[in-house]
Amino acid sequence: MPDFIYKAKTRDGKDVSGQMTANTKKEVLDRLAAQRLFPLLVEDAHKNDVDVGKWFKGKPPISAVSAFLNQLAELLENGVPVLTAFQALGKQTPNAALREVVVDIGDQVADGQSVDAAFAAHGKVFDDLTLSVIKAGNEGAFLESALKRTAKFMDDQAELRSKIVGAMIYPSVLCIVGTLVVATLLIAFVPKFEPMFESLVAAGKPLPICTVWLLAFRSFCGKYGLYALGFVVATVVGLRIWARAKSGRRAIDKWKLKLPIFGPVAQASCVSKLCRVLGTLLQNGVPILRALEISSRSTGNSLLQDAVENAVDAVAAGEPLSRPLAESKLIPPNAMTMITISEESNTLEKVLVNLADSLERQLSKRVDVMTRLLEPAMLLALAGAVFYIIIALLLPVFMMTEAA
Repeated sequence: MPDFIYKAKTRDGKDVSGQMTANTKKEVLDRLAAQRLFPLLVEDAHKNDVDVGKWFKGKPPISAVSAFLNQLAELLENGVPVLTAFQALGKQTPNAALREVVVDIGDQVADGQSVDAAFAAHGKVFDDLTLSVIKAGNEGAFLESALKRTAKFMDDQAELRSKIVGAMIYPSVLCIVGTLVVATLLIAFVPKFEPMFESLVAAGKPLPICTVWLLAFRSFCGKYGLYALGFVVATVVGLRIWARAKSGRRAIDKWKLKLPIFGPVAQASCVSKLCRVLGTLLQNGVPILRALEISSRSTGNSLLQDAVENAVDAVAAGEPLSRPLAESKLIPPNAMTMITISEESNTLEKVLVNLADSLERQLSKRVDVMTRLLEPAMLLALAGAVFYIIIALLLPVFMMTEAA
């Protein structure tokens, strides 16, 4: 059990202090009241201790957080008291980092904190969407359904992310293998042919142009390869630093949307996130201005974020949400039409969730098509590079054979 230090006053006004071992802060307060003491301060005795171990604990995965929210909702739906539910989940949660969070939330609730305030104390584990939905559900007495909807949202996002990551594994492997193959040919095979090339040049026979280019490229890599690699790394680091600035992030996001193949995929991704988050928040009773503020930060694109932030001002002034979104020209026309009609018919939250489902299906198909095109393109590039190196090495051999 944890230790608590306390400061209190007696009925005579005398100050007393000490340390007490108890399960919760509320238990300490009850004991002090039983001793006819008026508590002034009660806090964890090890509050200021440096916990080095927490530095090495990772953030709980989305799947673990989603499972916890689902289990909590099921327990509450079946009439289990809130404190009992947190105590049970604190023992059953498999993830160590999340287990500590669950136990702490239970302790805070036992001390008299509201459920949403206890969750809000762990903003690094639960994002703005989850915290806002829990607060709305707690205030509106529909916490169980709010928890389930949030868990479903997390599952949908994790599934979409896993599809995209899984689709990019094979092209990534091809890229790595291709680089290693080309590097091996340049380092191990080309030097063995160089004495023969030198003898041809000494005999007054010019090398084929493809061989000259290959030797020049290998010579450049040998002399300036590390400098080139350093330049590439410095460029990537510089772009990442520039992307942290508002102007840099806007320029990069604008450039991503204009790419021929990746642009539509990036647009569908950020619009589906906006619809999913905004629809989920509105379904769970979060006020529209607060919902727009949260969803603007979840789009992953600064241009769309600016458009949603402008929509906050427009909605606050009594204007429809569809007008500033349509002016941004970032949302596809068919999706924009559905949002406009749903706003007029007061079914915005339902249509947004359905629209998110449709956009995510389209996104999945586009990613599938993109990877199917990318895989043969990378295979052709790898085969072309290997074929070029072989031809550049063998042409001088044929020249020597003909001369002989």
